[in-house]
Amino acid sequence: MTIDMSQFYQVFFDEADELLAEKERLLLVLDVSAPDPEELNAIFRTAHSIKGGAATFGFTDITDVTHILETLLDRIRKGEMALTGEHVDAFLAAKDVLDMLMAGHRHGSTVDRDAAVAVCQRLQALADGSSGTSPEAVVAPVAPTSAPAADAGPVADADGNFRFRVELPQVPERDVEALATELALLGSVSRETLADQRTAFTLVTSEGRDNIVAICAFVLDPDALKITAANPASAPAEAVGSAAPVEPVPVVAVPAPVASDPAADAAPASGENRNWGRRATDREPFNAESSSIRVGVEKVDQLINLVGELVITQAMIDQRIGALDPIAHERLLNSASQLARNTRDLQEAVMSIRMMPMDYVFSRFPRMVRDLAGKLGKKVEFVTRGAATELDKGLIERIVDPLNHLVRNSVDHGIEMPEKRRAAGKNEAGTLTLSAAHQGGNIVIEVSDDGGGLNREKILAKARQQDIPVSDTMSDAEVWQLVMAPGFSTAEVVTDVSGRGVGMDVVKRNIGAMGGNVEIRSVPGSGTTISISLPLTLAILDGMSVKVGDEVYILPLGYVVESLQPAPVDVKEIAGQGKLVKVREEYLPLIPLYQIFDIEPAFADPSQGILVILESEGKKAALLVDSLVGQQQVVVKNLESNFRKVAGISGATILGDGGVSLILDVSALLRSSRQLSNDPVFF
Repeated sequence: MTIDMSQFYQVFFDEADELLAEKERLLLVLDVSAPDPEELNAIFRTAHSIKGGAATFGFTDITDVTHILETLLDRIRKGEMALTGEHVDAFLAAKDVLDMLMAGHRHGSTVDRDAAVAVCQRLQALADGSSGTSPEAVVAPVAPTSAPAADAGPVADADGNFRFRVELPQVPERDVEALATELALLGSVSRETLADQRTAFTLVTSEGRDNIVAICAFVLDPDALKITAANPASAPAEAVGSAAPVEPVPVVAVPAPVASDPAADAAPASGENRNWGRRATDREPFNAESSSIRVGVEKVDQLINLVGELVITQAMIDQRIGALDPIAHERLLNSASQLARNTRDLQEAVMSIRMMPMDYVFSRFPRMVRDLAGKLGKKVEFVTRGAATELDKGLIERIVDPLNHLVRNSVDHGIEMPEKRRAAGKNEAGTLTLSAAHQGGNIVIEVSDDGGGLNREKILAKARQQDIPVSDTMSDAEVWQLVMAPGFSTAEVVTDVSGRGVGMDVVKRNIGAMGGNVEIRSVPGSGTTISISLPLTLAILDGMSVKVGDEVYILPLGYVVESLQPAPVDVKEIAGQGKLVKVREEYLPLIPLYQIFDIEPAFADPSQGILVILESEGKKAALLVDSLVGQQQVVVKNLESNFRKVAGISGATILGDGGVSLILDVSALLRSSRQLSNDPVFF
């Protein structure tokens, strides 16, 4: 029976992605002058593990690159060659090529074979102790990717096949049969029983020794195998099975490998879990529980939706039993109370599944900062804090692009050139810090640099040049916000890094769409900090229910400052500008909610209704409603995907009575407050 190996591809790709990310992280923190042996070993293991997995699945192009990479890393970790910055650059380039080859196998995307050839030549030249290119690496059909171990090696027959003898240790018969099935994937297999009741296979295959070791790792520890070149005359006749070799495709051909390193094939170091389906040994109990499990995102989302529906049902139950006699139905009410607690605990547990550490985002920036700083001729030390801080997966994926813009801007515009920093009495290497921390129900992400800071006069001059209304009396915070105006840029030269006036306005718009806000703090000569505040999740919302006419709306609690009923004397009307309300010596624009959605209110007079003071992006406004219903946690439903986009509405939820309540887009309300007129709808 032949096993369809394609069913395991996704596992390999996921593991390879993690290994490549780990390799890049280790390379970026490696001290070239005095590398940590453990870090070198860990980098070597990433290449070795990817090579073994790729060989198992027949991805020979990946195997070719990782083989040369592994050989060079092995020489460095053994002290046969000193590590240099050129090595690190080549290893990072190899990582990029491996990413490209993975994408080619995974998604069928275009693969640049010339880039693969170039990186192999570069690695081979470094392995040979030179900085030129190696003529051995050429584009050719697949040749055997590996040669046997330190023995003389098998000789290819007329068909290009090799003959190996694989001797097994004492193992159960089921393991012998499993190995026979696995080896049959590589070629024709025959079996014999040795005098000590051990089993030996003779394998005729076009593959090399490393591929045999890799595929046997699914059943046995490779250290327990003895693989040698077989004498053609000794081949037994008890055929087990055969499989057609993989059809050759153009890949990078590499020189024959060196002898296999037993340490490389040994079990990973303690704490590592990089073996490719290896059967458990005495060191690894077969029934040991894994610390994690891979689950499809769609399954998690379905579970979260079901729990959301359960929360809504729980709210309906609470509303209905609220009218019951607490004495006559005491046991029912106690049970309902316990159910509510359990539902809340379940909701929090399920929501935590969607939470991911910010390291998922932060880990992609060290390489970007390194490459960008090198391109600009700057020296930048990159620091992260709070990488373990968790954020909803849906938000964490959407925050990548905004942070990408901010980090690039800090390196390009914020941190000065080394000579300028030295002249200012600073360390010639600037510091860029990316941090994350929880503050209440929000997460605050900050991008800070110790560069030259923002130039107030330059920003104001550029704003006037672009006809943006400004004044010299503006506060620094208001001036800093100008850099996020559409098309605004103080760069004198447009480069491929920045200067086109796009990016910062996109950052502000995207963060606002996620229910967050952006704040800029800067001190000339000392640096700039850009702070992003986001809700932890968009799936669950703490809100305040307000009523206007017969409708109930939800205000996100994070925007609510206070509520009050104003005196008639505190309400002023400005011709053509709407009404203002005086709150503690501050005049705020008044937004009649009934006017926005053309609803018949119970109170049109602000002094008879309730004003809810809202704040977003440093701006305040007073929202006129009829009454406050109460505070509650609601499950957010996407209105756009279920109906259509509605101006001023960010989502919807289902109330305890089964009715639908709309969640107000507070940022849109405040942005439009200055445009308020007598029209029913002003969006």
